[in-house]
Amino acid sequence: MNDNTIFISVATLAPLIDAHDATGSLSRLAGAYDGLITFSTSFGIEDQVITHMIGGNALPVAVFTLDTGRLFAETYSTWSATVAKYGIPIAAYYPNAEPLQDFVAKNGPNSFYESVALRLQCCHLRKVEPLQRALAGKKIWVTGIRAGQSPNRQNMPILEYDATHDLIKYHPLLHWTQQEVEAYAAQHGVPVNPLHGRGFVSIGCAPCTRALKPGEDFRAGRWWWEDANSKECGLHAKP
Repeated sequence: MNDNTIFISVATLAPLIDAHDATGSLSRLAGAYDGLITFSTSFGIEDQVITHMIGGNALPVAVFTLDTGRLFAETYSTWSATVAKYGIPIAAYYPNAEPLQDFVAKNGPNSFYESVALRLQCCHLRKVEPLQRALAGKKIWVTGIRAGQSPNRQNMPILEYDATHDLIKYHPLLHWTQQEVEAYAAQHGVPVNPLHGRGFVSIGCAPCTRALKPGEDFRAGRWWWEDANSKECGLHAKP
């Protein structure tokens, strides 16, 4: 199926989703909406588990990543290992060169430390705008979001309408615990970013991510110099 005029709603997709069977749900969605479903990976452990479900079962789900230009070397290694293991293409979307060059020339390479506004502008150029291109023409966006990742994700539905991109988001691991994700990855030999073993829980751009200290919550390692309430990059922002 590759008809981008087709109407898809949460109610349409709900019968295909089983909260206790992520692989089966992905398989049914991919079978019904081949060409209209895509998955975004940042090569963190949740995304790697979903990639295994897709690649290990040869599901017709397009996979893409946003290469911001400031990722960890370990993330690129995980990317390479993932392609080698599953043999599936992972499309890379990059920032548009001119706007990013202008931003860096005007503000400097590390201006995101100076204010939330500049950090969000950097995220927009490196992530949000490329995401818009990656999702163009798609109707279902699969993500690795889990409810335990941040307070504002705890009440998310497993299927939701994304008005910003006019599509349905599906979060197959929404109700999985960290322990369940780690156990699945170990059981199935999923390539895991080595940064996870060094205290990194959420992995993004290298200048904006650090390992957690004892007792810190999941999001403390991202944009640690900001107030906790501002810790989103805009990829999952609601209008």
